[in-house]
Amino acid sequence: YLGYLDVLEKEYDDPIAHFKKVAAQMTKEYKEEHAPFLMKIDPNTKLTKITSDSSYTRKNIVYAALYQIYHELEIDYFINNRRRYTKAEYNHNAIFKLLVFDRILNPSSKRESFFHKDFYFDKMDFTLEDTYKSLDFFNKHATDMIKSINKQIEKQYKRDTTLVFYDVTNYYFEVDDIDDENDYRKKGVSKEHRPNPIIQMGLFMDEKGLPITYGIYPGNTNDCKTLIPSLMDIRYDYGMKDLIVVADKGMMSGDNLTRIKLQKNGYVISLSVKGTKVTDKFKKYVLAKDNWNEEYTKYASDGKTVLFKMKSQISPRLISVHSLKDGSVTKQSINEKQIIIYSKKYADKAKRDRRRAIEKALSKVGTSNKSNKYGSDKYIVEQFLDENNNVIKFKKNNLFDYEKLKEEEKYDGYYAIATNVIGLEEGEKPFRGKSKYTFDGFLKLNKTVTDKDILDMYKGLWKIEETFKVTKSQLKTRPVYVSTTEHIKAHFLSCYIALVILRLLEYRLGWEYSSKKLAKSMKLASGTLIESGYYAFDYYDEILEKLGNELDIDFSKKYLKLNQIKKIIGKTKKKP
Repeated sequence: YLGYLDVLEKEYDDPIAHFKKVAAQMTKEYKEEHAPFLMKIDPNTKLTKITSDSSYTRKNIVYAALYQIYHELEIDYFINNRRRYTKAEYNHNAIFKLLVFDRILNPSSKRESFFHKDFYFDKMDFTLEDTYKSLDFFNKHATDMIKSINKQIEKQYKRDTTLVFYDVTNYYFEVDDIDDENDYRKKGVSKEHRPNPIIQMGLFMDEKGLPITYGIYPGNTNDCKTLIPSLMDIRYDYGMKDLIVVADKGMMSGDNLTRIKLQKNGYVISLSVKGTKVTDKFKKYVLAKDNWNEEYTKYASDGKTVLFKMKSQISPRLISVHSLKDGSVTKQSINEKQIIIYSKKYADKAKRDRRRAIEKALSKVGTSNKSNKYGSDKYIVEQFLDENNNVIKFKKNNLFDYEKLKEEEKYDGYYAIATNVIGLEEGEKPFRGKSKYTFDGFLKLNKTVTDKDILDMYKGLWKIEETFKVTKSQLKTRPVYVSTTEHIKAHFLSCYIALVILRLLEYRLGWEYSSKKLAKSMKLASGTLIESGYYAFDYYDEILEKLGNELDIDFSKKYLKLNQIKKIIGKTKKKP
């Protein structure tokens, strides 16, 4: 539809003739672009010798998919709008695109990424020095950039941040000890058991599996001490409140639970069902054979086998809270719902995991090998008396602690979840708003909330653990090679944006393919310049087909001219 004839006649002398001419030109261009061509191959042609690290002869085409998400999130608009106020002669946006795209397709150091410039069809006329200089700019605008990206995700992907997941990991640096007390690189408890200085990263994720934001902390910061600063950030920077925070039990200290409740948020965590810190009353409730609300069983000729069962209670629990004034510790009681779950699958796993420890402990029985009460040694009892109750001088005898084993086996298959999230009771009328905070410390949702709903919330925690694996294995976020705090933070920003883009592509493909498979297919979709100005592409698979269908980009063409490639990339910049 071009418009009404009487309107077009005001602009053109003969609208019909004009648009016939336009259509003929378009037809001609289409035929020229899609016409078969002849290519002569000279068997004597030799390869051109590579003269530098950046002399790539192959170029990627599927980074157009990354480009499309990059533009959807308006990252280019954000950077260009701010780089106008700098005196830099280089293009910050071009540098950031390279750092982000290369983190997905060719994860490596900043220096190596710079020499990958020719892997892409974009114009990238900046130097290695420019690349390092730009990191200060990216760090300066990091918080605002993430806020801007979140607005676009909320707008385009209907993000719901009622339920958020939080976890912490760390990344190591291949450097010696750092003397500067203001440096974030510190010796700490490494998740990979490395002696190197580390930096802590706390990450929030929504229930779709998409990252929300992150925080960077010194390497000697205890995991649980990162949660409250991170919660304060998303509350004041992103306006997120009335949250349900799902985290591992190690993250939820008494201090954190208190702060969460003071902010009138909800929490879902796991609870220990055994050990010295667990009350006898709670252990008794866990093992009690009555009051199970939901049970799934399997019947066979040899009897009934319970596969899964669940029960819950509303009960107070004592937690330890540190005073902000002097650090003194007091005991406080909090009200919560405690959900007990039994799973035969979990019980079988516990038995398998314990078997090796038992075998190792039994090998020490009768010896005087030193035990440390950890791992398999927890089943060892050190005997310093002989059978006549005489003291054994200068030596000891190790015995297997069967009572310890018996006590542990009682809890096989049982685990617990604690929460202050509840829902409407039977027959209760809905209220205004999505939730409200009750006088006794519960976050009440304006809907029915079952025990299974809470269990499903907790089960989503695996996704954030898997996300950290992606940052380390696929995106190769560590080791980190830059050294100043500003450059380190800029490094994590580019890695985080790469993670967001990769996760959005996975989400749009219905999580059908892992990030590893997705990135591998995208990297392989590269082509080589042949005769007549054509590029020949030699890889196409199911992933690229579905990715192209989702983004409306055809990656199936074997031969493309440079102007056609530029059209494909240019199309990704246009808003739908």
